[in-house]
Amino acid sequence: MDTPERESIEFDVVIVGAGPSGLAAACQIKKQAAEQGKEVNVCVLEKGAEVGAHIFSGAVIETKALDELFPTWKEDGFALGQPVAKDEVYLLRDESRATELPHWAVPPSMHNDNNYIVSVANLCRWLAEQAEELGVEIFPGFTAADVIFDDNGKVCGVATGDMGVGADGEPGPGYTPGMDILAKYTILGEGCRGHIGKGIIKKFALDSEADPQHYGIGFKEIWQVPESQHKPGLVVHGSGWPLSKGMGGGFFLYHAENQQVFVGLIIDLNYANPHVSPFDEFQRIKHHPIIAETLSGGERITYGARAITKGGLNALPKLSFPGGMLVGCDAGTLNFSKIKGVHTAMKSGMIAAEAILEALGTDAEETGTTNFQQLFEQSWAYQELYNSRNFGPALHKFGPIVGGGYNWMEQKIFGGKPLLKLRDSKEDYACMEPASAHIKIDYPKPDGKLSFDKLSSVYISNTYHEEDQPCHLKLTDASIPIKQNLPRFDEPAQRYCPAGVYEVVESDGEMQFQINGQNCIHCKTCDIKDPAQNITWRPPEGGGGPTYPNT
Repeated sequence: MDTPERESIEFDVVIVGAGPSGLAAACQIKKQAAEQGKEVNVCVLEKGAEVGAHIFSGAVIETKALDELFPTWKEDGFALGQPVAKDEVYLLRDESRATELPHWAVPPSMHNDNNYIVSVANLCRWLAEQAEELGVEIFPGFTAADVIFDDNGKVCGVATGDMGVGADGEPGPGYTPGMDILAKYTILGEGCRGHIGKGIIKKFALDSEADPQHYGIGFKEIWQVPESQHKPGLVVHGSGWPLSKGMGGGFFLYHAENQQVFVGLIIDLNYANPHVSPFDEFQRIKHHPIIAETLSGGERITYGARAITKGGLNALPKLSFPGGMLVGCDAGTLNFSKIKGVHTAMKSGMIAAEAILEALGTDAEETGTTNFQQLFEQSWAYQELYNSRNFGPALHKFGPIVGGGYNWMEQKIFGGKPLLKLRDSKEDYACMEPASAHIKIDYPKPDGKLSFDKLSSVYISNTYHEEDQPCHLKLTDASIPIKQNLPRFDEPAQRYCPAGVYEVVESDGEMQFQINGQNCIHCKTCDIKDPAQNITWRPPEGGGGPTYPNT
């Protein structure tokens, strides 16, 4: 049959991703353009079915960037969330014991005075409302599948994905071609390991002077807990058990509004033991008394997992490229020393907006250049990252106790001035060692009260993909999982994936690698941790994936 042709539409600015950085950029462009008497057309593409659908809520944020963007947000009646009332930090010594660190021993970057426990999805929904009131066009359910370049190699927009393509790659009965969204400037705010950002960084060698980017996998569940166990405003962090030697990471427990708590575990993806199952480590830690005393008798509302960009300043690529820029976690602006990234992501988007407004209508517009890099390096967001640039490398090199002590000294005594130039130059995937060098881990079975299995967890993430569509998880070489990864690493995708997407199954006496793409919750861990770098995550059909509730 004849397939309809692709259409194109033009804007001054197209923003990929309706997260904090992208929406902050959109709002800032329209606000400042109005103040300057300019007309700037802006659109935002969001792959989720609605704004906030793919943002798993539950974070502690600083309001510094929000205060700058909308100084009257409190007076305007926006209920951001639960103000932080108290901080606690623990070292879990084993499955039952813990030591609470005194407040003075906690690095200042981890103090949460004047911060809020929030639903980031609800924050984004509010930012989207402000953006639309300012005249921004937001298109949910549209994936930015590919970049469009002009004849000179400058980025001049993005192509959205086709809808209604069958699993065989052929147009189906409901086929609708995507559109070419053309723009003078393209802002990439896809979040961690954005697939377009990943390609742009490689094409323009934006990371040629940076350390390899480093990542963690972050798990999170929202629980409704009994009133007697709810302590509104309490923020709990900690490290230690159950993570074994050579594994970095830590847990969090945030007491939000309405008798809800957000519980989670972050595990650095540079771990060496291929037998590690990050999902099962998360299920195990919920049985520790520090966490169980809050969750017992409660109800688990939802589950999710997401990769986290945590390399900091040393791993930050150049942020500008011809025709556009990287913002937020697409670049890696999270300040891991604070375990926070919303404020720095928003600020990066706001600076991108200012740089674009300066460039529009000038000679720079023709070449797609801006002074974004310089403006960012003059900002408080850059200074934050500079002051904490040793935080991650110290933990990776020296471990949680010695590394934590070094970070305390650098932050507390020297005010963030780096004492040493610590680098972390080994890719996370390259840290994995052969399975034969490690003992298998016997994880306890879930009890259905505090701990659960993968499939029931994926179910409450409300993940949905059209079944008849091409698999969005691509293998460069389909033989590698069985011929290379299985004998050497016991095919770790079976364990590092938090949604049961990858399985090794026996069929007709032969082992086969099975991909259950419909389970994918878009964490992108496979794209990062596969030791052969053989898996590429691409966005599925628009609207597919999790739909996280915020009840």
